[in-house]
Amino acid sequence: MKITILAVGRLPRSPEVELVKLYVDRATAAGRSLGLGPVEVIEVESRKPGKGPEAEVLRPHLEGAHVIACDEHGTARASRAFAGEIARLRDDGARRLVFVIGGADGLDPSLLSAAHGKLAFGPQTWPHAMARAMLAEQVYRAVTILAGSPYHRD
Repeated sequence: MKITILAVGRLPRSPEVELVKLYVDRATAAGRSLGLGPVEVIEVESRKPGKGPEAEVLRPHLEGAHVIACDEHGTARASRAFAGEIARLRDDGARRLVFVIGGADGLDPSLLSAAHGKLAFGPQTWPHAMARAMLAEQVYRAVTILAGSPYHRD
């Protein structure tokens, strides 16, 4: 199952971008034998501001995918539960899993209602660069949990 982190906006070079790349590369390598990956990041930009125009540039990347929207009103998941959800989707035959991170104002209501699930990173507000890094790390952690690597919460 291919895993995509789809985000509005292009990040400049930064430590967060390097973290995202590190975790995406690790998750891709570790997930290969588990039928997970590759893991990729797709950044899109809208020519017009606002949720509606952003939704239009996101929508083509969502076709045929199981979509989880990153949203402050979503459900926070423990790492094991997150890993279990990814495994269940893979085992149920999902070919693509897309996590969507919206722009500064969040995701358009039409995308939120069409998503198969919503993921929150807790009640705090996080910069987009940090949200990408945390999501990439959690995808990597999920892969390592599914691979049977020791997990400090066990």
